[in-house]
Amino acid sequence: MAFEDSSTTVEVRGQRARLVDVGSGDPVVVLHGWGGRIESMAPVVHCLAGGGRVVALDLPGFGESPAPVEAWGTADYASFVRDALASVGVDRADFVAHSFGAKTSIYLAATGDVVRKLVLAGSSGLRRPPSVRARLRRGVSRMGRIAGRLGPPGRALREALYRRIASEDYRNAGPLRPTFVKVVNEDLSDLLPKVRVPTLLVWGTEDDAVPVAHARIMEKAIPDAGLVLFEGAGHFAYLDEADRFCRIVRHFLRPPATP
Repeated sequence: MAFEDSSTTVEVRGQRARLVDVGSGDPVVVLHGWGGRIESMAPVVHCLAGGGRVVALDLPGFGESPAPVEAWGTADYASFVRDALASVGVDRADFVAHSFGAKTSIYLAATGDVVRKLVLAGSSGLRRPPSVRARLRRGVSRMGRIAGRLGPPGRALREALYRRIASEDYRNAGPLRPTFVKVVNEDLSDLLPKVRVPTLLVWGTEDDAVPVAHARIMEKAIPDAGLVLFEGAGHFAYLDEADRFCRIVRHFLRPPATP
């Protein structure tokens, strides 16, 4: 799905972002995950645009939106999204979001009234207890920092160590690495009970980025939440079963009227 004709640029406090605004009626905001862009959510935008207004963003640092000049946390992204939506006349909307976009949406729902209904697909937001592998990575990371003080050979060793132990998202983050580290280490557990809007959780049973156990924690902690599992799907369950995701989300957001 091409968005060239419907995309524009919004600017909030000096930070620019690409925004797509299609359809008319009650607004739905669509947010992509870490490393994504508007096109990552194209099937969702296409599905929802027939029944209302859909607003999607390239979050700052992704797609065609320039990166923030300093490290942002989830609160910074949430504030930007809220103000960007207000700039196009959206003060309250349903949200359909994936991964980091879903984490941002949780923050918005827990700290204000911009969210009407919430769909979270493979949402990040909870920290995992450090595994043996993670503890090993920390040890190697400390070694890398020490090696970096030993001149060019040490710095070369440090980079080799970091390439070996870093996650793919971290390796690909480029100038967003400080932001990546910041948001990964933020735990939104305390905010979940403050999400007082109807919430639908959609998860792939084979999600290896955010385990299903996190979905079950969120389902229990969010007062009005339900969980739908896509058997065999991964972290991008909304793409693995796009038609099914579309049907479920449309029914959740706009349930048919009872006779």
